[in-house]
Amino acid sequence: MAGQTITFYDDGQAKFSAGGAYSYTYASGDSAFGTYSISEDGSVCIAYRNGFSRCDLYVRSGERLILIDQKGDRYPVRSD
Repeated sequence: MAGQTITFYDDGQAKFSAGGAYSYTYASGDSAFGTYSISEDGSVCIAYRNGFSRCDLYVRSGERLILIDQKGDRYPVRSD
């Protein structure tokens, strides 16, 4: 994940910096900041500066990358 920026179909972008910093930029231009870590089970855990945290799982379905959040909601990642 380090060094990658992932774009979703709602034009939101998740950026994973090499040093563990994380940011999510909404299509509106607003951003949320925090840090990320990779758990033993492979899930990506985000600790936001506002105290909120969550763990998501990124899986491949054929050629498509999909984020599955803690609630089980699925968000496909754009490939462009």
